[in-house]
Amino acid sequence: MLEAARLIFALKRNPVWLAHLEPMLPAAARVTPDQPSLLMGYDFHLTDDGPRLIEINNNAGGLFQRGEWLPQPTWRVWHEPLEARLRAMFPPSWRRLAIVDAAITEQPMYPEMAAYARLLEAEGRTVRLCTPEEIEGGAEGLFLHGMRIDAIYNRHTDFYLESPEMAAIRAAFTAGTVALNPHPRSYALIGDKGRLADIWLPGLLEEALPAAEVAAIRALVPPTLRMRDRDPDWWWRRRKQWVFKPTARHGGKGVMRGGDISRARFARLDLDDMVAQQLVPPGRVEVDGVSFKADFRLYMHGATPIALAGRIWRGAVTNFRHPGSGWAVVELTEQGGQGR
Repeated sequence: MLEAARLIFALKRNPVWLAHLEPMLPAAARVTPDQPSLLMGYDFHLTDDGPRLIEINNNAGGLFQRGEWLPQPTWRVWHEPLEARLRAMFPPSWRRLAIVDAAITEQPMYPEMAAYARLLEAEGRTVRLCTPEEIEGGAEGLFLHGMRIDAIYNRHTDFYLESPEMAAIRAAFTAGTVALNPHPRSYALIGDKGRLADIWLPGLLEEALPAAEVAAIRALVPPTLRMRDRDPDWWWRRRKQWVFKPTARHGGKGVMRGGDISRARFARLDLDDMVAQQLVPPGRVEVDGVSFKADFRLYMHGATPIALAGRIWRGAVTNFRHPGSGWAVVELTEQGGQGR
């Protein structure tokens, strides 16, 4: 899992990968911050042949549960507690921060965002939680209730800052008067679901990387294709082998297993904005005699692993509606010096 995350992160600096993507990037994604994105989340299903990378999240949450940070396993790559690893992601120059999301107090992750604020305030920083509408200013700088903001921890899912409420933030970010993280370029280069399809684009990785790295990445990423590149009837006949995903959604929203979709629902899909990923069923765990599906999220800051969590659920797609489902602590055992 760590190898997959590091290989894919390295694509963000690969000249062939960049040359392929630059012509299609929106303006906000052309800004190139020095810092890697805060907490990229790499989601894996485990198979008998090893892990398979199902999705990459640009502003991953889930680490703060029931009033505490999710306990972390002992792993040889970590030498500090989780809280220290989280604080270290935020540059020292970020003294006045805003943590931003839509309708922020109504978000399920609001307690987690408040926990980040407390974590950073313990270092003497000033942190405020707010909606984008509360922020004023523009290219010359941003202000929140009279306080000039150095940086924004962006939990909003308008990844390209295109909505009207994000206009002031977009102007300041593109002008370089405020730091923003996670940032649009990170989403554009590896977080967009279309990038998983680019990994399988014939010839692209072969030109960009040594053959061994191409093989390693494709062994970890299930075959992923843009649906617009095949006739709708081709997809319908093979639907049970694939999972259909909108490229611009997050958190599993709009994801459909081909075997569960009706013909009428399939006909309404916008194939221009969809990718299809070869079905890799999640693993299974038993809790109190009940079988749950399970996957794993590796949280990264650039090439640095920050945290590891599991998720267990029932139903067709990841959700926590059933009793007993939710975020889970992961334990590691050592075999041959390698975490398993």
